[in-house]
Amino acid sequence: MSSLKLKDISYARSGDKGDSANVGVVFLNKELYRWALTYLTPDRIKKYMGGIVKGDVIRYELANINALNFILKDCLGGGGSISMLNDAQGKTLAQAILMMDVEVPDTIDITTND
Repeated sequence: MSSLKLKDISYARSGDKGDSANVGVVFLNKELYRWALTYLTPDRIKKYMGGIVKGDVIRYELANINALNFILKDCLGGGGSISMLNDAQGKTLAQAILMMDVEVPDTIDITTND
């Protein structure tokens, strides 16, 4: 197993959707995407985000672009127009997820090849 940061094998972007945020994570290749399908569960993401996400985490799979899109419910303190949070639009949530420590089997290619 290789201990990595998620940022070493993917890219991410986030933004607000009312009081929820979405975080899209795009993997470097299909093999990493298939690994992520079992590793990056909604429960694991919710646990990693700690008290930031008060609601459910919903995951959408985008196999055609090797990506997962996570909807983080109830995490923006009411949303951009009414929240007093520093990041009421969720722009930093992608960076937070990219800092997640992950364990990737050594048999998986972690380079860009797609």
